[in-house]
This record gives sequence, C-alpha cells and structure tokens, in this order.
Amino acid sequence: MNYFVEALKWTSFTYAMTAAGAALVFLHKNPPRKFLDMMLGFAGGVMTAASYFSLLRPSIEISEELGMISWIPPVVGFLIGGATLKLIDSILPHMHLDEKAPEGIKTHWRKTTLLVLAITLHNIPEGLAVGVAFGAVGAEVSGGIKASLAGAISLALGIGIQNFPEGLAVSMPLRREGLSVWKSFWYGQLSGLVEPIAAAFGVFMVLKALYFLPYALAFAAGAMIYVVVEEVIPESQSEGNSDISTLGFMLGFAVMMILDIALG
Repeated sequence: MNYFVEALKWTSFTYAMTAAGAALVFLHKNPPRKFLDMMLGFAGGVMTAASYFSLLRPSIEISEELGMISWIPPVVGFLIGGATLKLIDSILPHMHLDEKAPEGIKTHWRKTTLLVLAITLHNIPEGLAVGVAFGAVGAEVSGGIKASLAGAISLALGIGIQNFPEGLAVSMPLRREGLSVWKSFWYGQLSGLVEPIAAAFGVFMVLKALYFLPYALAFAAGAMIYVVVEEVIPESQSEGNSDISTLGFMLGFAVMMILDIALG
C-alpha cells in the first residue's frame, strides 16, 4: 500500500467536507449563532479527542517500542507543536470571528482574506495529523512498530466530520461581509486545500525518519490543542452561548472517541 497516496486520498475527503460545509451558504445567509457556536464546540471536541486517542497515546506506545523513555517524545513533541503554532499565529496575518482587529504582522489585506487565513491556520495541524498517522502505518511495515491503518482512517473521518462546521464558519461570515454567494463558497472551500499539502509533508517526514515518529505524532497533537484552546473554544463562546458550545464540545469528543475505539 502506498501510504502517501492513502494520506492524500483521505485528506481529499477532509477537504471535501470543508467544501460541503462552505456550500451551506447557498441555503442560508445567516444561520442562528447558537447553531454555529455548537458546531464550533463540536469541532473542538473532535480535535481534542483526536489529539489524545489518535496521536498522543500512539506516541507513548511507539516510544516504548523504540526503546525510548516513554514520556519524553510525547512531551517534547507536544510542546514544540504548540510553540510552532504560536509562532505561526504571531506572524501570519489573520482575523477570527470574534475579533475586531487582525493578528499577526500588520497588513493592508482585506478582512475577508484575513478570515480565510484564520481557518486555514486551523487546518494545517489537522492535515499534518492525518499525514503523520498514515506515515506511522507505513513505518510499521518498514520498522516493525505498532500502528493501525484503521486508527489512521478513524482520525481522518473525525477530522472530516469536524471540517464541516469549519467550512460553514468561513463562508457565512464572508457572506455577511457582503461577498456574493459564489465568492463566499469559493473562499470557504479554499481554506481546506492546505490539508492535503500538510498531510503530504507529514507522511514524508515520518517515513524518512522512523525515530522521529513519536515526536511527530505528539507535535501534531500539540498544534491541534493550541488551536482548540486559543481559537476554537473562545470563538464558540464569544456570543455568550457557552452552554450549547460546551455540549457541542462533549458530543464531538464522544464521536471521535467512538470512532477511534470502534475502528482503531
């Protein structure tokens, strides 16, 4: 099996789910904010569960199999992943739904561009996580370590499910900013194209260096947790809908946990 191709295939699915979410702009210009906050909470729950069940736990297990101190690669990779996203977050110009001023390096880019870049930033660690997961399966074949193809697929399914509300979270604000329906959809789906690129990098990185695998898994987990805590949760609760966004978070966590345990 070509795990590089498999990673691209499954991140094409995650991209398609982003596009499907963005396509809701054709049906409704301004859905209830409670619905959007619930879906953002759901996305955060999926990402949090995926970070542990599909990334950190395998990182610990693989560290033990490779004869490493079991906690060092997960901790180091996790912290570096969060620090890397912090660095990108401070450099890349972008704007979140609940903000009135852009973050990152000062720029004269339009607000619509900054909103798209914010979701694109979310998608980088998601694509990387899927790529690393499939790379881990390829490393199992070549290096004798334990990794599950079903686990990689369940991660891709979970990321795909939570990409649906992310596509919606881009296209709807753009429509409210005055863009046409087609432009709102176009920019919404465009934010998901970074995932196959990040996945390809993840597979390449892991297959070239087997002992880097537990660090890479934890790195992707740290990057996703940073996005959840710094961006997704605050956005989901910025309009005072903390109860419904929290319920969405718990539902998303439960869905991803079921996917990983049942399939992985």
